Amino acid sequence: MGTLQQQLLVLITTPLYVIIIGAEIMLSNIHHTHSYTRRNTFQNFCISILSGAVDVLMRGVSLAIFAFLFNHSFFKLTHTFFYWAALLLLVDMMHYWLHRLSHTCRLFWAVHVNHHSSSLYNFSVGFRAGVLEPLYRFAFFIPIVLLGFQPADLLLIYSITEIWAILTHTEKVRKMGWLEYILITPSHHRVHHASNVKYLDRNMGSVFIFWDKLFGTFQEELSAAEYEPIRYGLTTPLEKETIPTIIFHEWSAIWQDLHRPGLTWKQKWLYVFGPPGWSHDGSRKTSEELRDMLKRNKEKTFRVPALKTRRQALQVERNA
Repeated sequence: MGTLQQQLLVLITTPLYVIIIGAEIMLSNIHHTHSYTRRNTFQNFCISILSGAVDVLMRGVSLAIFAFLFNHSFFKLTHTFFYWAALLLLVDMMHYWLHRLSHTCRLFWAVHVNHHSSSLYNFSVGFRAGVLEPLYRFAFFIPIVLLGFQPADLLLIYSITEIWAILTHTEKVRKMGWLEYILITPSHHRVHHASNVKYLDRNMGSVFIFWDKLFGTFQEELSAAEYEPIRYGLTTPLEKETIPTIIFHEWSAIWQDLHRPGLTWKQKWLYVFGPPGWSHDGSRKTSEELRDMLKRNKEKTFRVPALKTRRQALQVERNA
């Protein structure tokens, strides 16, 4: 992560981000789509700075671990086209499983949830990363190093995939034709950020969509006529949107659940390591339980507590 190539990537992408965010803000104002608010954008970049600081602190640790394991790798690979192609596929697949775990285990969801807590969806939301994720993210890429891929190459490819992932956070790009069958596009990722029941925990990939199709987490973006308008954010919006609340609210909720009276050890375990939304008394629902309810009731307009319109989302932003 401290390689010359990565430093070059930062130099190239920083002005790119400034240009595309500026263009998106301009288009939002021209078309009155209200994609940005000052408060939401400020939150996104504050969280990005905090996440980046943790990432910098972990760079030396992760590189040291990778270097040690690389010296004991099973194979010694050479730099060919197939080396880079395989590395890209492996990095994206392992990140898919990291991302999927972040949606299926509440402990990891507590870290990842701040990325989904924005009720708006724009390029700046791509920087709203899990602040504590760098503490363990590197562990998911250890198998790649053990296969003989060089740590610096792995981290370079990961940085490139993150650039693409950031660029998918927009409503300004609709469908992308045949690329929809191969890549994670803005359309696919809008589904991922939606709080509509049908869309929950779908489209986990960063670059390629075929992992979701292969492992059963794919959902196409549907028109409002086919399903309903997309609602961004959490199924239950935060009552208070300070930076500490955004980052730590799920940890607080876990603590409160663990101190409910009369819980068994198994129930306490599930409140930490079970899927988000699990409850011992049925007072909350997981995404799969909500989907089952939707299917059983056959109600196209089934709602969970959430912001129903962009106007309501903006009102929350302005009142906070």
